Amino acid sequence: MEIKDYLQYIEADPEICHGKPVFKGTRVMVWQVLELLGAGYKTPQILSLYDSLPTNAVDSAMGFAVDIVKEIS
Repeated sequence: MEIKDYLQYIEADPEICHGKPVFKGTRVMVWQVLELLGAGYKTPQILSLYDSLPTNAVDSAMGFAVDIVKEIS
């Protein structure tokens, strides 16, 4: 997955979760997936917890995080 491909899976809308980045069509926030990754969860485990997520959700969250860190560095 190209890093910018996450844009097709992630959105921030002031009407959804106070504008926090979420996975499109869900109320699952990107930080929730990143937190699970940090806790050692594997992609299949995360997807089983949030069955509404697309299979590329974890990769999308990582790409999003990489771009945010690059932007603030």
